[in-house]
Amino acid sequence: MSSDKLKYTRNIGIMAHIDAGKTTTTERILYYTGRNYKLGEVHEGTATMDWMVQEQERGITITSAATTVNWDFDSQAYRLNIIDTPGHVDFTVEVERSLRVLDGAVAVFCAVGGVEPQSETVWKQADKYKVPRICFINKMDRAGADFFAVVDELKDKLGANAVPLQIPIGAEDTFQGVVDLISNKAIIWDDQSKGMNYSEGPVPAEMAEIVDEYRTRLIEGCAEEEDELMEKYFNDHNSITEEEMHRIIRQSVIAMKITPVICGSAFKNKGVQNLLDAICLYLPNPYDVEAVDGINPNTDQAEVRHVDSEEPFAALAFKIATDPFVGRIAFFRVYSGSLQSGSYVLNSSTGKKERISRIMQMHANKQIPLDSIEAGDIGAAVGFKQIRTGDTLCDEKHPIILESMTFPEPVISVAIEPRTQDDVDKLDIALMKLAEEDPTFKIRTDQETGQTVISGMGELHLDILTDRLRREFKLEVNQGAPQVAYREAVTGTVQHREVYKKQTGGKGKFADIIFELGPADDPEFKGLQFVNEVKGGNIPKEFIAPIEKGFKAAMSNGVLAGFALESLKVKLLDGSFHAVDSDALSFEVCAKIGFKEAARKAKSVLLEPIMKIEVNCPDNYVGDVTGDLNKRRAVVENIDAKVKYQIVKAKVPLSEMFGYVTSLRTVTSGRGNSSMEFSHYQEVPKFIAEAVIEKIKG
Repeated sequence: MSSDKLKYTRNIGIMAHIDAGKTTTTERILYYTGRNYKLGEVHEGTATMDWMVQEQERGITITSAATTVNWDFDSQAYRLNIIDTPGHVDFTVEVERSLRVLDGAVAVFCAVGGVEPQSETVWKQADKYKVPRICFINKMDRAGADFFAVVDELKDKLGANAVPLQIPIGAEDTFQGVVDLISNKAIIWDDQSKGMNYSEGPVPAEMAEIVDEYRTRLIEGCAEEEDELMEKYFNDHNSITEEEMHRIIRQSVIAMKITPVICGSAFKNKGVQNLLDAICLYLPNPYDVEAVDGINPNTDQAEVRHVDSEEPFAALAFKIATDPFVGRIAFFRVYSGSLQSGSYVLNSSTGKKERISRIMQMHANKQIPLDSIEAGDIGAAVGFKQIRTGDTLCDEKHPIILESMTFPEPVISVAIEPRTQDDVDKLDIALMKLAEEDPTFKIRTDQETGQTVISGMGELHLDILTDRLRREFKLEVNQGAPQVAYREAVTGTVQHREVYKKQTGGKGKFADIIFELGPADDPEFKGLQFVNEVKGGNIPKEFIAPIEKGFKAAMSNGVLAGFALESLKVKLLDGSFHAVDSDALSFEVCAKIGFKEAARKAKSVLLEPIMKIEVNCPDNYVGDVTGDLNKRRAVVENIDAKVKYQIVKAKVPLSEMFGYVTSLRTVTSGRGNSSMEFSHYQEVPKFIAEAVIEKIKG
């Protein structure tokens, strides 16, 4: 790929809150660039980029879809690799991994909703990976649309230096076009041609004042960036040319000093061509982005890779997907060098060689085969054995590990099981495949219940995954709420004598023990604290170990509701044996029965897991968050104040925390997040304990 070609390549993502119009905007881009011949609509389930059945049914984007389009601008063909990302917080991983490999982004905002909670999340993600962006204020035709209010929100809520490049002509029903502040012309779209045609004209007289104000601000801002332009501005502020303004805006966008703002209505086919022009004008090409850093695994030294097809090959796999026809697909971004189909690469993250049998360019879920791919491009590969999200693919002779991605920990779990026994193996394979695709999806087997527990980013996330099990893998599963693993403990000390006797003709069974049972001396102690105080051989030595074994086994099944005991102290005081009838098994069984009897008298109680929780939320929601936690039997320990937000730290029972993520989102309008980890076990209040025991015993 020649250097010229890369100059005219743009790797961009479209990111926004749910329902801001990302997918509709992408569909219009496909239509105007000639990629699609008819307009796909999200609400009709016909959007090209929402190709999953679940997406079409629900009208939401779940998985990021990639496509490549060509756009002619300024008599030059530009190549745009576009990734349409989801807006729902449950699928935030899709945005995270897309932004990691993109050079620029279009942030879409709804002209009515403005900066919404998830807009803040994706904006922070773009900040993290230093992705330059332009803002597109969509849905200008909707009732309540307010362009200037959204621009103010961009500044206040996101801290963006938002610079309008357009002023809308009319709003809501009367929205018909924009005034371009750089060219100082009005652009009016023609509804008959579905927005394909538009006309340019003079600025409407009633808008002359506001246009003049914003245009002067824009020119001033451009002039401040360069001394030469400043001189020109002082001599005659209209002498700065359009080309000079474009050049300065581009420089400032790439340096992340400003974020240009344009507007339109994708659904009404207005403003999308301008957006495409702005992508070509202001967003960086692969050359504009800094060279990528990595570590040589052989030497542990830092190395750099430049965007150059002559350099050693290095690419980052940012997504794994499964296609029913071609199998597993790895999406990757090439940072340096080139790759031919059929060649071998080193997966430096695993240290294994991989053969890339075919390289493709993706268009949603369709593939276009490629012979080779070069630096600065995004493609997809098939034929590999073991590539995971975040792996580095590189030249065998020049290994490098690029910085991978960080993924959030899952926040919600459910237990699942197949409907039929025959499907147990199939379920394991299917879950492994889904976990390969999605780094935020975790599988574990609960040691106590033997259940398979799946964890994800939210209820919707798990709902989609179980739906995919059903449709793609033809597996019917039952899912339930995960069981809280309670524990039991004894609080009092009792002395007890247990005699075990069985006579059935011939050799009988006999064991006799006197012991003291109570809580362990050290509260931190786990397991059985066994003390042997038998004197004078009343119980032979060989029977002491079976007694201990009996108590140990009995601890896994408490007397209240069958939950295990964390710790226990047993002091063996005395006993007796029979020369013929006594044996090891008799003493073991005697200990188990003795435990049951004694534990009932020793005031057994139920313990529950207590979690340590941290909730991050904006200042104005702290009252609601603490109120909600108090309802859940939480003990709030402290509240740390940060700039504009606070961290609430508390201890709370796990049993009260199911569905908390959803509840927190509701309480904080989606702007709060929480993390939880296990702290300790604590006695359950009596009235709750009774309800739990009743439920378990049925």
